[in-house]
Amino acid sequence: MLAPHHDGSPLHVSDPAPALGDTVRVRLRVPAAFGCLEWVGTRSNPNREPHFSRATLLGEADGWVWWEAPVEVENPVHHYRWLLVGTDGRQHWLSQLGLSQIEPRDDDDFRLVAHDPAPAWAASSVMYQVFPDRFARSTRADERELPEWAIPAGWNDPVDPLPPGRSHQVYGGDLDGVRERLDHLVDLGVDLLYLTPVFAGRSNHRYDAANFDAVDDLLGGDRALVRLVEAAHARGIRVIGDLTSNHSGHAHDWFRAASADPAAPERDFYFFHEPGLERGHGYESWLGVPSLPKFNWRSLELRRRFIEGPDSVVARYLQAPFHLDGWRIDVANMTGRLGGEDLNAEVRQTIRRTMLDVNPDTILLGESTNDAAGDFQGDAWHGAMTYTPFTRPVWSWLQEPGSPAGGGIGFALGRVPSYSGPEFHAAHTRFTAGFPWRTRLATMNALDTHDTPRFATNARPGAAEVAFGLAVSLPGIPVIWAGDEFGLTGVDGEASRTPMPWDSEADAAVAPVLDAYRLLVALRRSHPVLATGGIRWLAVADDAVAFVRESASERVLVFAARAATTVSFDAAALPDADVATRVYGGGRLAASDAVVSLSTDGAAFVAWRLPGVDAPVW
Repeated sequence: MLAPHHDGSPLHVSDPAPALGDTVRVRLRVPAAFGCLEWVGTRSNPNREPHFSRATLLGEADGWVWWEAPVEVENPVHHYRWLLVGTDGRQHWLSQLGLSQIEPRDDDDFRLVAHDPAPAWAASSVMYQVFPDRFARSTRADERELPEWAIPAGWNDPVDPLPPGRSHQVYGGDLDGVRERLDHLVDLGVDLLYLTPVFAGRSNHRYDAANFDAVDDLLGGDRALVRLVEAAHARGIRVIGDLTSNHSGHAHDWFRAASADPAAPERDFYFFHEPGLERGHGYESWLGVPSLPKFNWRSLELRRRFIEGPDSVVARYLQAPFHLDGWRIDVANMTGRLGGEDLNAEVRQTIRRTMLDVNPDTILLGESTNDAAGDFQGDAWHGAMTYTPFTRPVWSWLQEPGSPAGGGIGFALGRVPSYSGPEFHAAHTRFTAGFPWRTRLATMNALDTHDTPRFATNARPGAAEVAFGLAVSLPGIPVIWAGDEFGLTGVDGEASRTPMPWDSEADAAVAPVLDAYRLLVALRRSHPVLATGGIRWLAVADDAVAFVRESASERVLVFAARAATTVSFDAAALPDADVATRVYGGGRLAASDAVVSLSTDGAAFVAWRLPGVDAPVW
């Protein structure tokens, strides 16, 4: 694993948020033992035409030789990679996928992004996801009359996995209930609350919005959201909402108007089939589900009402009195796409322009259940809610072999494939290589969500702590899906939407899980390098991986193991390992002049702190 290294962190890039035309200095460090080099530099790809820039030798420190090259940012997303040519004729390329003796693909290049960056707070956030109906009931919930479609459930009733209960079972959780439990989030160390939809629909999940004009009365209405956000902000917690940009519900005011009158302006908001050519239910919908009619983003009036300008839905809830801190966009990957039409970029860029105009200090996250890289190059989405870079590789490595996936969104039907450590590393590296560095820092590291089985359901013994340790230590925003910290299980997305087991915190099975979550979030908070530092992989074996997060001020060495094992790596990769101080876990580190060994007697997540990298000053 001792190889030339570059990433998008401040150790290697002088300006993470350049403007078009700026020249950014980028740095490469090469192990002294790598051999003599005749030429070192970058190959950029401005306007899809290769351009080479020769690097200057800066000097040597701690066994690394540092090189620096200028890169002019000629396009909003500017690709570059490193080329190293040895005096013996050897030629190596370094891209985000790693070191290679064959030329890499442009898709794997490093990237400098000239679009507006994510807010400064994004990368250091720890997110907590709440499904309002299942989180907490306030006393006001008892006063509300349920709509005719709802099936009432007591807080301790089991979740009904079959229709109609699947979508219609209502437990009565509300926004005042969330507000009353904010101290739980403070106790965990959370500072970003993500609420699934709060607009009225005809389901408990509310992804079938009946309007975007008001918060659902079942949740307490507009004033309850205002109270929640104010209370969260007072505790240092930001709050983001959830919007469905791909579809509305069939009970939405717009769809009702469109269905009732072919001459209504709302008719153009959807895809109705031509008379005589009707199929299915007569209009396009999400995956053919009739209750979720698909938006037609060719409609300028739809854009005006929903996403464009200060009076739009997107803008309204970012302003007084609500003051949300951003949006997560549902089904972002399908938005604006149907057959030969693709308006996705127009829609996402319009949403972001509106947010910048109203409050630039807000975050925009997009859901994409597959390889998200093509849409996440920095032109709109700050980060992805996706499963390919983190969730699926972690599941495949840390689940019991042959575990059923439960058919949750983001997972293949049937069984989760079993990965070795090298396969986990390869999958993670392959999918993160498609993102610009700063997109990666704002992408959600979610072990599970309301759309998936609970990770703990089929985890190997001791693996839940290891998995969340990876969530807080790999680049990205760690995510706690409400209930994971109580050790909840669930075989699919519906079963994972269990009401919170309040007052079980002291139970023998729950207390150690809660403690691990608190301590791992505290680890993330105590070491900023885990949020914004670079990453170098040091060892990858079947049962364990090791990497180091790095900055000029500190380094954190991470060792994650799924079973009793020992891994070793060249001491030159971490020359001061002998002064490492353990800051989490109970593994062992042994360092000699030649080799560093990390070992554990079982599944474990361990972290050590070291001094910062001895790097040339910018």
